[in-house]
Amino acid sequence: MGIKGDIKEIIRNLGEINFEDKVILVTGGAGFLGSWICNVLVEQGANVICMDNLSSGLESNISELLDIENFRFIKHDVSKPIKLSEDKIDLIIHLASRASPLEFDKYPIEIIKANTIGTMNMLELAKKHDARFVFASTSEVYGDAKIIPTPETYYGDVNPIGVRSCYNESKRCGEAICIAYFKQYGIDVRIARIFNVYGPKMRADGVYGRVIPRFITQALKNDTITIFGDGKQTRSFCYVTDQTEGLLRLAWFDNCIGEVINIGNPNEITILELAQMIKKITKSKSEIKFYPAMPEDPRRRCSDVTKARKLLNWSPKVELNEGLKKTIKWFKNHLGYN
Repeated sequence: MGIKGDIKEIIRNLGEINFEDKVILVTGGAGFLGSWICNVLVEQGANVICMDNLSSGLESNISELLDIENFRFIKHDVSKPIKLSEDKIDLIIHLASRASPLEFDKYPIEIIKANTIGTMNMLELAKKHDARFVFASTSEVYGDAKIIPTPETYYGDVNPIGVRSCYNESKRCGEAICIAYFKQYGIDVRIARIFNVYGPKMRADGVYGRVIPRFITQALKNDTITIFGDGKQTRSFCYVTDQTEGLLRLAWFDNCIGEVINIGNPNEITILELAQMIKKITKSKSEIKFYPAMPEDPRRRCSDVTKARKLLNWSPKVELNEGLKKTIKWFKNHLGYN
């Protein structure tokens, strides 16, 4: 079906939810998830402003949109103030931030600034335009959670000076800033805690490569599949179409003002099982080898999506095996692996 088919499927699943003629700013819009959101919104007829400094996003992710009348790209760092020419912005979806754990020790200041100063800058825009504001937070705010599946009411077990703190603590601060603007200025904010997302357009190179694209590229090349730790640590992976639909539902419904909602897949899998699944789908001859664990790597991560089902009428539809097949096909087609 490919990405175009997946976009049409998202729109079908959204049903009556339609952002036609709305003016929408998507920060981090040239990134993996941001570009999917831009694609759906443009297809629906929204007027989309995509803002990205291309530090981890790619212009190729939005290349097919650049000549479309209702799409505008601005290369800009959200941690710096900006004035936009639009008279009215209806919605801001703030996704901009590096997010790969392998980036945390290389770009900690940039990550902190995007999620704190950048969030405040975008909230100031929301205040000026009386715009709705969606903040893309993360399951990282839960740290090494002691409640599994993890509900939004869990406060987290996070090391404020740990190797992951530039990301998880800045996201926690970003959430606090959002709620402060909600309380003090009445800004319509809503916060999504996003669990591991995967799918076509994910980067696999260098520090950008997260576990699924790394395993896929290693398997396709018959290279060693590298697992950090014993492989018994768990994650719950949400296919990008489900994630995109969930975020747009959060942006749409009036009953979500000031709410924090998990958006993820509640099906938990070990990293070793994930590697074995990818190896089987790709028919790879790769060996699986284990290396020392990443510092402060959470042992389990699984989302409780009860609140999303109730408030958004949303739950994930794509099974991991199906999503992996789609993602592997994309990597084969776009990165030249046989």
